Amino acid sequence: MIHKVPRFGLLSAAAVLLTACSGPYSALDPAGPSASGAASLWWGMFTWFSLVFIAVISLWWFALRRAPADNDKPIHHNRWIIGGGVLLPLFTIAALLFVSVPTGYRMLPIPSADNVLSINVVGHQWYWEIHYPDTGLRLRNELHIPVGQPVDIHLSTADVLHSFWVPRLAGKLDAVPGRVTILRLQADEPGLYRGQCAEFCGLHHAHMQFVVMAHSLKDFRRWQEGANGD
Repeated sequence: MIHKVPRFGLLSAAAVLLTACSGPYSALDPAGPSASGAASLWWGMFTWFSLVFIAVISLWWFALRRAPADNDKPIHHNRWIIGGGVLLPLFTIAALLFVSVPTGYRMLPIPSADNVLSINVVGHQWYWEIHYPDTGLRLRNELHIPVGQPVDIHLSTADVLHSFWVPRLAGKLDAVPGRVTILRLQADEPGLYRGQCAEFCGLHHAHMQFVVMAHSLKDFRRWQEGANGD
């Protein structure tokens, strides 16, 4: 006997799955232009995958249920192999590159701008050292930025490989020993955003978290004055 799944059960399952799209560590709940580009790219890939998956399952189900007839014409398998095994992957890869390269490009410090705030971030085992070169201010696991202004994170490491990631503001970028890499992020609205080291870096890797506080420009300047006064 085949039991039908109640409609409300499917809706409940969908609602539960959609709740995973939000939260402090969700890249699908963007709060900045770089993260919005990444989220749009993910949804586009998910939509295309879903369409291909449905098409493949439909063809598979059709092939299983269709009984061959005596007068059937020979099937040209080469067309299916070339279409589904060559043309479809080539089209998918080309489309993915076409939309993903510009998305990644916007996460880089390009183009340069006069109003960019530069902050030095150094990964340690196991904490993040934050340095504002313009003021000399140094913090630990606490990053303050102004809303609506691009911020270039000059990322380096004092020991092993780390990865700087604020899911709601930008993509992740590795801190490579002996090199300085730059990630551009920007917050569209004030608030607290959580970050995490996304590269296993040792025993206490899971505790290598940090917070990003986005302030209005006025509040950011007030915070800078107060922090420098301390």
